[in-house]
Amino acid sequence: MGMVTSATSLTRSGLSDFIIQRVSAVILALYTICITGFLLVTPDLDYTTWVDFHGGTAMRLFSTLAVLAVAAHAWIGMWTVGTDYIRGHYFGQRATVFRSIYMAVCVGALFIFVAWSLQLFWRL
Repeated sequence: MGMVTSATSLTRSGLSDFIIQRVSAVILALYTICITGFLLVTPDLDYTTWVDFHGGTAMRLFSTLAVLAVAAHAWIGMWTVGTDYIRGHYFGQRATVFRSIYMAVCVGALFIFVAWSLQLFWRL
């Protein structure tokens, strides 16, 4: 299992992954508070106001940070699930193949999510 850990873990360190999970959770909590606060102080919200709010450089940067936090948080969680549950104990000799496919699908989905989000926020 050590070979899988070094090949697929985000940082190759459980402590670093733990810290990234916690920091990303804080970023996402702050982003949620920001969006919720904006919605609460803008009772007559319309499309133009929403676009203007998200069109500012600060909000674009904050949204980008939030997307990257989601991606990092999700990757660590998905990696943990893959290495904890897609093992030889459950899948036999094909566990490594199944885990590799699972990881590839996860990476692909996260790449699409990040690329699409950046395109939306920065109109690339």
